[in-house]
Amino acid sequence: MEVDLIFKIAAVGIIVAVLNQLLIRSGREEQAMMTTIAGLCVVLMMIIGEISRLFTTVKEVFGL
Repeated sequence: MEVDLIFKIAAVGIIVAVLNQLLIRSGREEQAMMTTIAGLCVVLMMIIGEISRLFTTVKEVFGL
């Protein structure tokens, strides 16, 4: 996995955590939950390509 991808994922996590806390403290729990779910979706979209490349490499190594 590329180091810049790790930093991008960490940045998304930090942003989501800060937004989550701000929204909860302002009484917007539902928006906080939606922010968390959106952050999770963003991270999943970022790593799907890496997972696909991993499976491709495994298939090539084992001749599948």
